[in-house]
Amino acid sequence: MKKLSCLLLLTVCFSTVVWGQTVLASKFDSLIARLLPSGSEAGIAVYDLTERKPLYTYRDKHLAHPASTMKLLTTITALSQPDSDKPFRTELWYQGVIEHDTLQGDLYVVGGFDPEFGEKGMMALVDDIATLPCSVINGRVYGDVSMKDSLYFGNGWLWDDTPFAYQPYLSPLMYEKGVVTVTATPSTQQGAKARLTVKPASTYYTLSNQTQSRTSGAGKFIVTRDWLSDGNHITVAGNVQHTQRDAVNMRSSQDFFMYTLLDRLRSKGIAVTEGYAYTEFRKDSASVQVSSWETPVEEVVEKIMKESDNLNAEAMLYRMGAQATGRKYVSATDGIAEIIKLATQLGYQPDTYKIADGSGLSRYDYLSPALLLDFLVYAYSQTELFQKLYKALPIAGIDGTLKHRMKAGKAYKRVHAKTGSYTGINALAGYLKASNGHDIAFVIMNQNVLSPAKARAFQDAVCELLVD
Repeated sequence: MKKLSCLLLLTVCFSTVVWGQTVLASKFDSLIARLLPSGSEAGIAVYDLTERKPLYTYRDKHLAHPASTMKLLTTITALSQPDSDKPFRTELWYQGVIEHDTLQGDLYVVGGFDPEFGEKGMMALVDDIATLPCSVINGRVYGDVSMKDSLYFGNGWLWDDTPFAYQPYLSPLMYEKGVVTVTATPSTQQGAKARLTVKPASTYYTLSNQTQSRTSGAGKFIVTRDWLSDGNHITVAGNVQHTQRDAVNMRSSQDFFMYTLLDRLRSKGIAVTEGYAYTEFRKDSASVQVSSWETPVEEVVEKIMKESDNLNAEAMLYRMGAQATGRKYVSATDGIAEIIKLATQLGYQPDTYKIADGSGLSRYDYLSPALLLDFLVYAYSQTELFQKLYKALPIAGIDGTLKHRMKAGKAYKRVHAKTGSYTGINALAGYLKASNGHDIAFVIMNQNVLSPAKARAFQDAVCELLVD
């Protein structure tokens, strides 16, 4: 009798689970039929982390463009490396001797691909140079960018995206992400030029003001540069109805760094007789370290996730390659090899997907929702790694790229996920807390959707369903 009771109990429990999954699948099928935009495709993979079982899949083995959800693979792999906690580091050295207020020798700035190096870091280096007992450098200031190859764009990046701030020129020496930001404030006189404020200040670029204040016929406000001729002349044009701001990248970020460094040295009264050049720094017994600047890896990860920063993701990819190989000279391939290695450990053969960069800007990236989901499940199983990742992810209705999504309803604050989008592609992947207390990992990849709003509405509805 006792055995029969146990058997009946197990049968009821099993039937309840199967019924629950059937109901969930039915709700998903209905949602897809109602909200998936006509002519588009989607791949969905959902996993209950608490009960360690799949909840729902829909075309989860189909390959798709991940867009910026590719950053999850890069970040998870990078944080799984033994030296992942080491900060990004930029170093300053000199070789020579200081005599009678003059450094008879050269300065060396050694790039470590710090994507967050900005004006604060630049002035810290300059202030440390100013503490040396000299006001003349009778030599050159060398930039060491030998950490990476000479390819300044990622594989498959679109050539006509180059003036935009989200597509940086990659270099181990980055200053303010290689980007200039222009703020335009309208004049009180209609038709007059707007007042422009440009940061960071540098003689590396020139500026042309073709704006008109509160003049609708002047056209749309635009900030660009002569990118087709590889120039750095910034043109600001169009109607400035109210205070407006836009950014543009600089051609050759390493030159932007070095040029501005010399500007700042001159502002401190330090003369450099021979300008700047590039070479590899080789430390010897006569080398003296003047300064260094460090950026914690947590700061880089937060920008990758919250702001979907492409430069930060590529910096993580290159640094991961350098840490894994132990070599100073690396390429994107070295970082990608580490992602492939982890994917192989998770059961995926390299010929079943394609990774072209670390940020997802490339149209050559192809992943399946199943693969991305398994990376999320793996991260969840690594407590320290997961804590860093989860903390950095955008929170629905609160911050980052999810600040204005899911502000009402049960998904509010419960979804921590990475977005990904460019023309025709929208994706969302991460974690959520269900109303029953279960932790859920999910991936949604919308493809061929010309309306981003419809894709986001579909994804938000999926999250509401999962939370409920």
